[in-house]
Amino acid sequence: MARRIVHQLVDDLDGSVLEVGEGETVLFSLDGVAYEIDLTDANAAALREALAPWIDAARPVSRSSAASSGSSSRPRRRTGQQDYTAIRAWAKDNGYTVSERGRVPASVLEAYEAAH
Repeated sequence: MARRIVHQLVDDLDGSVLEVGEGETVLFSLDGVAYEIDLTDANAAALREALAPWIDAARPVSRSSAASSGSSSRPRRRTGQQDYTAIRAWAKDNGYTVSERGRVPASVLEAYEAAH
């Protein structure tokens, strides 16, 4: 019998389910602590709008190429963050269900590492 594991992303603020391709993981830091939160597109926009006055008055410590060009508001992979493309492809080929974006379940990461 085959086993199917379903990984579902949920908005960390209001608990709504994020369908594949919806929402985003927003990265931010405060007082030297980095945070990551999964949000619907509306909640991500509300977070950015709420922080806008402080961001406008602040000076950046580091700047990504997207931020300097102003060409995109999509979150970028943090330096040192693993590229999960190969893991997602392996998971799909081996019967695991993973989303196109967001977190990869620990069980999938463990299975991938055990297989390689």
